[in-house]
Amino acid sequence: MASPLSMQDLFDIANLLHAEKFSQSSPFDYLGKKLSVWLNDLLDSLNVGDTPCIRGDVSPLAHVVGRVYVAPGAVVEPYAMITGPCYIGPESEVRHAAYIRGNVYVGKDCVVGHTTEVKGSLFLDGAKAGHFAYVGDSILGRNTNLGAGTKLANLKFRGDEVLYKSLHDQSRQGSGLRKLGALMGDDSQTGCNAVLDPGSILCRSTVVMSSVHFRGTLLKGIALK
Repeated sequence: MASPLSMQDLFDIANLLHAEKFSQSSPFDYLGKKLSVWLNDLLDSLNVGDTPCIRGDVSPLAHVVGRVYVAPGAVVEPYAMITGPCYIGPESEVRHAAYIRGNVYVGKDCVVGHTTEVKGSLFLDGAKAGHFAYVGDSILGRNTNLGAGTKLANLKFRGDEVLYKSLHDQSRQGSGLRKLGALMGDDSQTGCNAVLDPGSILCRSTVVMSSVHFRGTLLKGIALK
């Protein structure tokens, strides 16, 4: 039987902004309904009520509603739409016309770019989706980067449980989730217009090249097709 996937397989948790909050070992404990519980607990610890708590620089032309915390040093540009629950970390940017539609954690020094849509996902410190991306029910590790137009698909055509390939023996394993995008390990990247199928995993420092449609688990190196 394959060993269960752990956060430590993909991410350096110890040096994250909220390292003490990442106490669960499985990445699947930070997605789906469990993400909502985790995120609301974080917002409770920051004394965020039912309305936005703005500590950063938010354009008056942005639309921010619900339980949203914008940390000091964060910037939200005009026409961005953010609905809670959501945390935007220090020195992070939510750029023009981005759409964050609930249950999203954005750590320190991240970018949610122009016309990028994000839902049910975590951006760990330094993660960037700069242009025209879709990020659904995914975890982007530290210093990951999505090339322009990258899509992280999160729902199978049949709508049943999303499976993933084990890092250890490439066997198919259940995630327990109906919606699951990609798990991108620290320092991994995608090129422009890449598409990752539901349940895709990129291990640390791997690359999916431009316009590649990728599915499965990329253990090392570069996916060219």
